Amino acid sequence: MEVTQALGIIKPLSDGIDPFTGEEFPFDSPYQNPQVIRALYLAVSALEKEKTRVKRQDSLPTNAGKPWSIEEDNELVKTFDSGKSLKELSDIYQRTERAIQSRLIKLGKIQLPV
Repeated sequence: MEVTQALGIIKPLSDGIDPFTGEEFPFDSPYQNPQVIRALYLAVSALEKEKTRVKRQDSLPTNAGKPWSIEEDNELVKTFDSGKSLKELSDIYQRTERAIQSRLIKLGKIQLPV
């Protein structure tokens, strides 16, 4: 089950509503118990954070967060020395511009921005 589907079920439950019929649960239903409602709101909050995390992760380049190999370092230096911009390097190496910048700083090719 995907996060969006789970939210579609748990959110109405946290509001005391049957997610399948749209009817409000009776007063004596466990879904109307204050402790259950708090727990469901906590679950909704956690799922919304996870949804945001997954969305961000999906938008990152393929190699984001992966370690650099010596070969990649050497190739990055050569490509940088050929005059490519951070954006171009980011596209080539499938990493964020920030990761490219950090790596070039570590490799002594550029200085820390002021």
